[in-house]
Amino acid sequence: MAFITTSPTKPKSFTFSPLCQARKTQTDKVLAFGNSNLQHKLIKTSFVYHVYKYNKRESLAIVNAASIESTEPKPEPEPEQIPEVETYGRILLSDVLVKRRRSLFSGRNWNSLDISTAGVVLAMHLLALFAPFCFTWSSLRVAFGLYVVTGLLGITLSFHRNLSHRSFKLPKWLEYLFAYCGVQSLQGNPIDWVSTHRYHHQFCDSERDPHSPIEGFWFSHMSWLFDKDSVLERCGGPNNVGDLEKQPFYRFLRSTYILHPIALGGLLYALGGFPFIVWGMGVRIVWVYHITWLVNSACHVWGKQAWNTGDLSRNNWWVALLAFGEGWHNNHHAFEYSARHGLEWWQVDLTWYVVRFLQAVGLATDVKLPSETQKQRMTFNN
Repeated sequence: MAFITTSPTKPKSFTFSPLCQARKTQTDKVLAFGNSNLQHKLIKTSFVYHVYKYNKRESLAIVNAASIESTEPKPEPEPEQIPEVETYGRILLSDVLVKRRRSLFSGRNWNSLDISTAGVVLAMHLLALFAPFCFTWSSLRVAFGLYVVTGLLGITLSFHRNLSHRSFKLPKWLEYLFAYCGVQSLQGNPIDWVSTHRYHHQFCDSERDPHSPIEGFWFSHMSWLFDKDSVLERCGGPNNVGDLEKQPFYRFLRSTYILHPIALGGLLYALGGFPFIVWGMGVRIVWVYHITWLVNSACHVWGKQAWNTGDLSRNNWWVALLAFGEGWHNNHHAFEYSARHGLEWWQVDLTWYVVRFLQAVGLATDVKLPSETQKQRMTFNN
């Protein structure tokens, strides 16, 4: 989310000297190679020719490569010293170590974007507190409907699988419609959201990851959103979304982003008054916020790894149920391009079911899935 590569049976030991060096020992004379009184013995190793003289004290070793036979045993190498890495303990009920802690308030500067982002998030949470006092069945239906439209069609299908990873293609009118649904989730415009997510995969669980639990659970869950300078320092600007920036529609959404949720709020108020605002905006937005954020936090902390991805991503069944299949996160990190995250028959993936339906009616094309060979490469046994 963004608010924004036959050994010998008795091997010999060699010490190394500079390339192409000739060495004399115990005399300054140069040997005459044509003298018949000299006895020579030529010993050939893989790179070295040695000439020995037995009735004289002089000897010359001509090095044709990079080694001279040594009769002295090599000293045992000292064990490599691995520096200790300071950690801040494990995250609760997990094996994930926090390597750095980033304070939300101290040791940093709050810019205007950080303040406005925090203000919007706080306002939505405060608005949701009115839910018990404004409950109606119609407002609950509105909240659930918008949860599906903005969460499933907008975030998981459009922003994530379609725009971020290009897992399938849609007709432009439908691509734009679903992207507009994502804007109504109040998680940022498509260009910024997709840029941050692509950086997450590029630098996953490293010091350059925009939101990794190695800096604390709550940092990966939400507090990274309020530190735009940190993201810029780690990743730079959104220079990985040229495919979106060249399209006027997405540039338009970036420049007018905040107006669209405001317009939806006005429409909801006109249709159902304050209860529709509380449930259709406050409750629904906060709910979609946290199920999206749980993919960044919980799915890198709790669950199981089915694939050797080299990061902390996990498959988490309960996040998958809440986030329309996004919780099969280790599957996703193994095969980022896949339109299907629930790779097993029992792994519920509602977003995939929608993509499969769109494919069946001819609206979704070039749907990408991992092959058996690609799966085999990602197993721990390989």
